[in-house]
Amino acid sequence: MKNLEKKAKAYGLKNAIAHSGKANQGAIISGLFAEGLKREEVKDVVKQVSEILKEINSMSLDKQEKEFEKLKDEISGREVREGLPELPNVPKSGIVTRFAPAASGPMHLGHALTGMLSSLYVKKYGGKFYVRIEDTNPEKVFKECYKTFKEDGDWIFGNVTEYIIQSDRMDIYYKYAEKLINSGDAYVCTCSSEKFKKFSELKENCPCRNNEKKESLMRWKKMLDKKGYAEGEAVLRFKTPEKELGMKNPNPAMRDFPLARINEHEHPRQKHKYRVWPLMNLSVTADDIEYKMTHIIRAKEHMDNAKRQKMIYHALGKENMFPWTFFMGRYKFNDLPLAKRKIVAAIESGEFEGWDDIRLPTLSALKRRGYKPEAFAKLSEQRGLSDVDKVMDSKDLFRLLDEFNK
Repeated sequence: MKNLEKKAKAYGLKNAIAHSGKANQGAIISGLFAEGLKREEVKDVVKQVSEILKEINSMSLDKQEKEFEKLKDEISGREVREGLPELPNVPKSGIVTRFAPAASGPMHLGHALTGMLSSLYVKKYGGKFYVRIEDTNPEKVFKECYKTFKEDGDWIFGNVTEYIIQSDRMDIYYKYAEKLINSGDAYVCTCSSEKFKKFSELKENCPCRNNEKKESLMRWKKMLDKKGYAEGEAVLRFKTPEKELGMKNPNPAMRDFPLARINEHEHPRQKHKYRVWPLMNLSVTADDIEYKMTHIIRAKEHMDNAKRQKMIYHALGKENMFPWTFFMGRYKFNDLPLAKRKIVAAIESGEFEGWDDIRLPTLSALKRRGYKPEAFAKLSEQRGLSDVDKVMDSKDLFRLLDEFNK
């Protein structure tokens, strides 16, 4: 980019003048994007921008104004976004949104950055921000999550309305399952997984799909009965509607997808109280309806899940309640261990001292290192709503965080 230094300084001065003499790095980077800077090039200019920022913020406001007069023609007339982009269809009462980290390990850097946008939008518009602990897969639940998620969520977000624990809401999911069976939109399938896969590949109905409602309800009760079906013998399936082409839907993921299954592993919170557990598309839909979600920001790998959930909304007659949804690109850090299972295994093996070992990217470790929630908020705000994956090395990431942490 030609005249990078002058352009960066001009945007920094403009931002400083608008904010009582204090510029922020995000405004400079946003300005450079308007000039053609590519996101993958940020790591190459961030050090230079940091030095320019220090220089600008050391000036008096009077000097900043004089310097800007010299440089204002260096930058385009395009308006540069500051703060979060506006959301559509925001009610006067504010938005209702949620963040739902998997309960398989502690919250880490990725959660701070992905959940932060939802938190910031509630701070912007008012409303409610829920953190949902999705713990309905008994053998994959990290038992400390009930304590650490609240500690980490309170620290990093600071505005959580309520922590929802899904395993405490099982009766609600059963109620929704029975509604779908009674309306003819779900059935209990006793085909083996291999057999059903064959039907799906051939785009054919399995025999269970045509059972009467009475038979499906009887099978559902047999799933719930400890003396009934064994694990793996029966699954509750959503009946993909004919307007979505049923089992002939071009997307295999949409063909009579499962809603609940038998899992007799001991649950760390509920022990053996339940044997039938909802899968995410049932529990998430029920919770989003019950809590009246209006806006959801979620990872783009959930696009198929959102389509499935929209079908369930329609089946329940709640299509007008379906929330506005944005699918965010992922953060990918080349040299940071974010897989929860790997972190858990490394701690158990003694490779790390604990969840707050400063070599880890967990929130407790980042807090111990002295990072403040505001640094993550500024980084998330700078990125805004983007469906493009962001790939970074830890060195570049922490350089940005260090700047925002001052």
